[in-house]
Amino acid sequence: MLTEKLSLTSDRLLSHQQLACCQSYCGIPLHGKKVLVYNNMDLQQKPLVLTGHHGDITAMTFGKGRSPPAFLCSASAEYIIVWDIELCQKRTQDGEVASGIVIGTLLGEVLHLSFCFSNERVAACSGAIIYILNSKGEEVISTLTGHLGPLTSVEFCSWNKDILVSTSEDRTFKVWDLRTETVVYQSFVLSASPLLSVLLLEKDRHLIIGSTDGQVWSFSLSDDYKCPLVTKMDLQKMEKRHQRTVSHQTGISKQSLVDECEVSKPVIRMASCGPSTDIDTDQEKNNSWFCIGGSDGLYVIDLATSELKAVFYFKDNPTLSISMAGSWSISPRCDESMLALVSSLFTPSVVLLEFYLSDLERTGASHEGFSIFPRSPPLLESPLNADLKKMEANQPKKKGGIKEQPLVFHSKVKSSGYTSAPRRIMFSPKTNVEKNSSSKKITKNAGLLHRDYPADSAAPTVPYIDLSISNKQVSCLQYSSDGKQILCGLGDSSVLLYKSSLTGSPTVYIGHDKPVSSVSWSLSRQWWLSASDDLSLRIWTICSSEPAAVMDDGMFSKPIRGAQFYYLDKFILLASGSSVYLCLYNVDSTRDDIKKYKQRSVIKPTKCLTTSSKEITALSAINDFLSYIVLVCGSDRSIQVTDMNKGAVASVVPDAHSRAIHCITQNKGSIFSTQAPDSYNLFLTSAVTDGVKIWDFRNLMCVRRYENHLNRCHPCSSAISPCGRYIASGSEDKCVYVYDIRSSNYLHKLQRHSDTVLSVAFNPATPELLTGTLDGKLRLFQSSSGSHLSHDYAAVHNVPDTTA
Repeated sequence: MLTEKLSLTSDRLLSHQQLACCQSYCGIPLHGKKVLVYNNMDLQQKPLVLTGHHGDITAMTFGKGRSPPAFLCSASAEYIIVWDIELCQKRTQDGEVASGIVIGTLLGEVLHLSFCFSNERVAACSGAIIYILNSKGEEVISTLTGHLGPLTSVEFCSWNKDILVSTSEDRTFKVWDLRTETVVYQSFVLSASPLLSVLLLEKDRHLIIGSTDGQVWSFSLSDDYKCPLVTKMDLQKMEKRHQRTVSHQTGISKQSLVDECEVSKPVIRMASCGPSTDIDTDQEKNNSWFCIGGSDGLYVIDLATSELKAVFYFKDNPTLSISMAGSWSISPRCDESMLALVSSLFTPSVVLLEFYLSDLERTGASHEGFSIFPRSPPLLESPLNADLKKMEANQPKKKGGIKEQPLVFHSKVKSSGYTSAPRRIMFSPKTNVEKNSSSKKITKNAGLLHRDYPADSAAPTVPYIDLSISNKQVSCLQYSSDGKQILCGLGDSSVLLYKSSLTGSPTVYIGHDKPVSSVSWSLSRQWWLSASDDLSLRIWTICSSEPAAVMDDGMFSKPIRGAQFYYLDKFILLASGSSVYLCLYNVDSTRDDIKKYKQRSVIKPTKCLTTSSKEITALSAINDFLSYIVLVCGSDRSIQVTDMNKGAVASVVPDAHSRAIHCITQNKGSIFSTQAPDSYNLFLTSAVTDGVKIWDFRNLMCVRRYENHLNRCHPCSSAISPCGRYIASGSEDKCVYVYDIRSSNYLHKLQRHSDTVLSVAFNPATPELLTGTLDGKLRLFQSSSGSHLSHDYAAVHNVPDTTA
């Protein structure tokens, strides 16, 4: 909601002049040389008039402190003056002349002022020079030069008092160290247009830069001052996506955006949506939000997701005294509202506006909400209740007679002993017998004595093994649920089965005619499946090099984009074309030597669900525990939530990415780790040129975006660690990026891969990360805090040699 609290008419145009606004006061120039200060708490009160400048005032700003006294700094070509507002009010009431402290003289035309957070210093921008002034007296602490064009804004760092950031018309920004008066970081030329504004957010230590052409950059201002780019946003593109989302939710189709007039989107001023760093953290709605004052309204942006949350347009409020803004001064308040002093672009008027962010509703929160865990038993008519009829024996039934039965029940019969020599000693006790049976049991059960996944371990970043397995791409990787074995689907139509230590020769499974698109272990680890672009699906057993079941009877006209076991191994779930297939199966690995060609195993489709997409590009479901939900991504860039209990699409998220999603990954955890139940409602999606997004299944909202990795053309996958703390994503710059799930900044950049990293997978039992590249290389990374685990792991768990 937007309300106009005050409207003033000036004697001159103030469209590009810095005005002053804080929680308690707002100030504008009066007749060029005086300062008019209004009390925001009581606008009916007579304003305070401050005199002292001999020239026209060019810039004003209030101090950063929320508690009294309130300081105001105003600048003209002759003087820079700091006023104590409460003291000036008292003197005026006593009939005295209110006066301020002159802190700068003849410093030129100052276009921007900024207080530090302790209000002890003031930064003044005059041309291409920054003057650091003492706010208590006339003293130039330092003079900073280095920009090639006029300065447009400057801000002090809230968490480091000696750091200053400046932007300029030379299209660069600089980070200054005030102790040494040097530049610790200088950006490259960010845009073809001048940079206008800067904002520093202490929560995530982000540095945000805005330009005149609506481009917004977010950098990480770390202690080493390298300032890596976190995300880049285009205000105009975000606005179009927001309008499409609103139109989809309301069902009202707006006029085509092409027919509308293109309006420039300059980022005039930016401000945080929280009053201070000690804001109530329980109000997570706007912790990562910031606002942009543009020429046509106020834009509220979620930095975590790089999405536009709301827009307050001037045109939507015809009662306002302003239609286009020239300058902004924005101040957050404690009650989830914001005050903004805005000057008109074309008319000599100034308005004080109040915005209420508490009225904003989150996109996609209109439905009841979902949960990955079932809330009720399956319906009677649910497809999940389907069962496969037991197969009867193929032998012909005999009408009567005694059935032939074996005389013995063992494959070997002990000899009668007639041909052996007679025994001379009937019994001889053995006194030195080792208890082999018990040792075998211990060895056999050693694999059951698993250690818990270390929840506080560091991310796996230490290279351990580098292995070349093929000259074709590693399309997919998956660990078995116990973390002992790895399936590698390759672009040469084969599948390799490795030990988790990547030692020894792998078992090679050949049968597909085209590249393998997906592999999936069964929860019991007795068998696994593979799907390929040759329109076939095969179920394999570890003990045989031939598939136990083949599904290629021509029922699919398009490649299988996703296939996995589902519902605790009861079903096989796969997607082809625009349909999702739920299949029952029965694996019978026995073979008839005479009729080897005849398949005893059965795969029977029991439910076919057609989606609204022309083609399904990715599919995901939970198999580790019972869940009705299947997530489907389509070529129309949507995410569709399918309820298999009802056999219908429950909800659709349109335009989830700017491109079709090629990878969707759910937070499945592992049998070795324990997470909070709500954590399993998180899932990842990846799309070319659009980064990785993490979604909350309860409200189908994107809660964070990760964009540091490079993904322009190849389907690079992503994965969530078993502890739920890290995200790994492949990249086309021959690196793997490891993110903290709570921050958009990457923690580690695992370099020196030989080619594009297509596949990544976390070991469910120990902190290890496996990567596969486009040229057929595997690399295994271990945690720096637990790099010894792999050596102990095989010994403790007695990994069987099934790959010989």
